[in-house]
Amino acid sequence: MDGRATRIQLFSLSTIPMRTFHLAWMGFFVCFFAWFAVAPLMPVIRGDLHLTLNQVANINIAAVGVTIFVRLAIGPLCDRFGARSTYTWLLALGAIPVFAIGLSQGYASFLFFRLCIGAIGASFVITQVQTSTMFAANVVGTANATTGGWGNAGGGVTQAVMPLILAAIVSLGVQQHYGWRLAMIVPGLLMVAMAIVYHRFGQDSPLGDLRGAKAASKAHPHYTAGQSFMMAARNYRVWMLFITYGASFGIELTIHNLAATYYVDHFSLDMKTAGLYAGSFGLIALFGRALGGIFSDRIAHHRGLDGRTALLFGFILCEGLGLMLFSRMDSATGALLTMLGFGLFTHMACGVTYSLTPFINPKAYGGVAGIIGAGGNVGAVAAGFLMKAAGGVQHGLFILGALVTCSAFCAVAVRFGREHKLAERAAYSAALQARDAADALSPSPA
Repeated sequence: MDGRATRIQLFSLSTIPMRTFHLAWMGFFVCFFAWFAVAPLMPVIRGDLHLTLNQVANINIAAVGVTIFVRLAIGPLCDRFGARSTYTWLLALGAIPVFAIGLSQGYASFLFFRLCIGAIGASFVITQVQTSTMFAANVVGTANATTGGWGNAGGGVTQAVMPLILAAIVSLGVQQHYGWRLAMIVPGLLMVAMAIVYHRFGQDSPLGDLRGAKAASKAHPHYTAGQSFMMAARNYRVWMLFITYGASFGIELTIHNLAATYYVDHFSLDMKTAGLYAGSFGLIALFGRALGGIFSDRIAHHRGLDGRTALLFGFILCEGLGLMLFSRMDSATGALLTMLGFGLFTHMACGVTYSLTPFINPKAYGGVAGIIGAGGNVGAVAAGFLMKAAGGVQHGLFILGALVTCSAFCAVAVRFGREHKLAERAAYSAALQARDAADALSPSPA
């Protein structure tokens, strides 16, 4: 089993896999918090820097778009240098533009630093690499989905916390012109602190650092970053999941960006109520992704890899139909209920996608995770341009729903050969046997 955990013991830090599990989601949480820390402060920043609506839209698209390229690179770097070192450097270097954005004096400098901050969104890929190397086949889907979902919650927390930090600074007599700049010190410090913690307590695999793990397991030869990327890029399954992740996580990012404004403009809600409605979509990430991973691991027990792909097809199909229904709601209550409905399927589809990625090519998992992760941001960027060209948010959402529905068939296209299925079944059975053996050796409770 290469030391991989066959159980998820949330309240235990006694094993390398569980320590890494908690470090992985906390690292992603901090990165997600810093990634979107300026978003709730934009009303103040927009006025201070005299930004136009078009410039704000460009800033938002740039922050998501640059992550595509960094996610493509970060996965192979994990295969080359190890997830621990890669995460430490991303956190440390990513803190620099978070601090520096407070020095912006206009649109150009703010856009530049926002682009640089967007790179830390690649932390998701490292998180998935970490849990995929730490957990066995019977629970890897649940581990991947849970760490991803809990990390995503950082985007919701920052919406509530950053305005409070700004208010606290202003209450001390600081002008708003300086207040939002000082507020950005907080997420920067969190990233520096997390970099130190990750370097001290993180590990590449259950066997130790990358060199030790590679030497101990001949099943994982040492590939360069370029080799890892090319091995992943040559696999058509990677590009099918690239599309499904764009149709799930891409939609998730899109709804985060426009939901509050949509409720204000279309249903005439006040900003506070609209914020609560929009925030409820983000809260689903706390359990939605995990549910997707749990369901995927359960169905794999009976139907293997084919069961996982069938589940992904069903979730994305329901997501797309729900999104189209959401776009046609005439009442705020109806819109909220349908948003929660398709939102649950959206988050679960994200979880199922990354329950499949460990089985695509275990020898180049970083490359696989990086390309698929980039698909989510490609979906968000494409959706952003579609919404600008659709002539109306409601019409744009309906078109997005139709496209998502069609993309579900990419999940069906992900097929595995007999040898691939037998290898997955052997790994799953070995994980169950290892778990049962560990249970048999454990002392009975008093």
